[in-house]
Amino acid sequence: MRQLTLTEQARRAQLVNVTIDLIAIHGYASCSLQRIADAAGITKAAVIYHFASKNAVVRSAYEHVIASLTAHMQERIALAASPSDAVDAYVTSLMGYMAAHPSHVRVITESLGGHHDTGIEDSPHSAARWKPLAAMIQAAVDDGGYRSDVDSRTLALMLNGAIDALVAESLTDAAFDLATATTAVLTMLHRTALKQPRG
Repeated sequence: MRQLTLTEQARRAQLVNVTIDLIAIHGYASCSLQRIADAAGITKAAVIYHFASKNAVVRSAYEHVIASLTAHMQERIALAASPSDAVDAYVTSLMGYMAAHPSHVRVITESLGGHHDTGIEDSPHSAARWKPLAAMIQAAVDDGGYRSDVDSRTLALMLNGAIDALVAESLTDAAFDLATATTAVLTMLHRTALKQPRG
């Protein structure tokens, strides 16, 4: 595969960002190649030069969002002073990113909603999602920060499920405060897992 020129890279990045905005506003079903072209100020043929299909550009948009979210979280988790602090950082960085980037949340939910054939194979319920968090929780158990009877898989599923529900609520109710919800999730986590709950 030939290397893209800087101009081509810039155009693809523009199309990805346009697609993210369009999905956030109109949803996947109404995000057509023509609408992407119109928003980018180019022809549909020019879009197809870079992306062979609607799903190709949607997949690129999804991959961009996931890469951005992952980098954001990894940076903050790496600064944690202990395994239990790392789990806190997972919660706060994930929910903080979602609160700051609602358009990215829309791309994720529309791409993985199950009612669209996007060609994206990820699933919100896949083991690839809960296993990294479970490993962090197990490290906190092994380190002694969490109680020895904490089941890492169960707690990982509980945390992700709670976060999913709260983020979904914020999408339907603009007044719903994710910052307050984040504090509630952390309180639940600490009371469930810490040997000596904070506060």
